[in-house]
Amino acid sequence: MKLTEWTMEEQEQLIHFMTTNTWPYHGNSHPVRELIEKTIEEGGYQSDEVKTFWVENDEDEKVGIVKIYDLQDDIPLFDLRIADEARGRGYGPLALKKITEYVFNLPEGKIRLEGHTRQDNFAMRKTFERAGFVKEAQLRQAWFSPKESSYYDAVTYGMTRDDFMKGTSTPVKWDDDFHIIEKVKEELVFPEEFYTERLIIRAPKVEDAEAVQRAVVASQDALKDWMPWAQEKESIEQRVRNLRQAVADFITRKDLRLHLFLKETGEFVGCSGLHRIDWDVRKFEIGYWIDSKFEGKGLMTEAVERITTFAFEELKANRVEIRCDSENVRSRSVAERLGYTLEGTLHHDSLSADGKSLRDTCIYAKTKSKGVA
Repeated sequence: MKLTEWTMEEQEQLIHFMTTNTWPYHGNSHPVRELIEKTIEEGGYQSDEVKTFWVENDEDEKVGIVKIYDLQDDIPLFDLRIADEARGRGYGPLALKKITEYVFNLPEGKIRLEGHTRQDNFAMRKTFERAGFVKEAQLRQAWFSPKESSYYDAVTYGMTRDDFMKGTSTPVKWDDDFHIIEKVKEELVFPEEFYTERLIIRAPKVEDAEAVQRAVVASQDALKDWMPWAQEKESIEQRVRNLRQAVADFITRKDLRLHLFLKETGEFVGCSGLHRIDWDVRKFEIGYWIDSKFEGKGLMTEAVERITTFAFEELKANRVEIRCDSENVRSRSVAERLGYTLEGTLHHDSLSADGKSLRDTCIYAKTKSKGVA
């Protein structure tokens, strides 16, 4: 089996091949001469973007044709057609392997090769599988058949450069982390807003951006001592982007940021939440910062106490941690007032918020057996 590049001198042979064979799973099952001529004239078979090859068997018989297109892109596509009389002889997978070899040996270093077919084109689907391609998608009612005036599902198969080089076929991991997190979500339906005597604690919203921005700007000097993200002033646009990500992370349960507001006035007080989540262990870390004008009122202690209860009761936590710089006296006092156990101090464990010196990290924790049960 080999691929031989088609040339313009072979125009009549191409037209004959395309018009005397049937293509039941293509948009045009019986293309006419005029259409092929027009496609050739417009560079549809030979250009900087397209190359066409004859598929020849070991007896040098032309048993098929393949068009590789989008050659200027990192991810080319192809259209492989085997002649009626040559089908069922195993030429398809052999040809596709040759196509794959050609694409990944191009000097540009293509990263993947993909192809699409109708869902019920079982011969082509077998061709993909036997050539080591992996099914990556099924698109519902995405393939229109003019002859039948109806839609079929389409399937996408792909081969990555890594798999080609290693001679492997890596299956798509359909049950990826997102779906695991979704399963956790279904199992744990919990409130996104709860309360203390003085506070409303709820999931973040994009419309909180201006209130958060005012609090950060007003408290920048205090926050800079302990928060790496507070070293540089962020614009309101950056704050909005940050909040959009926080909202997305809350929805997918990757991170549970929480905003604190005074019940009485609705003023934004500060930010806390459950971070570095391990859903397998059911382990969470509480972080927090407060607008400087609300310091010394016990509001953050009140919030962290309620969030700790929320973690154990609603999220079935086995462990909740508070980690802070050993010199952050205010943060340490919150953990100590709430009965968190100092499990250890990691010496020279991290850099200071400004990245200029080594600091020690204190690890406080509550566990299910000793925490809120």
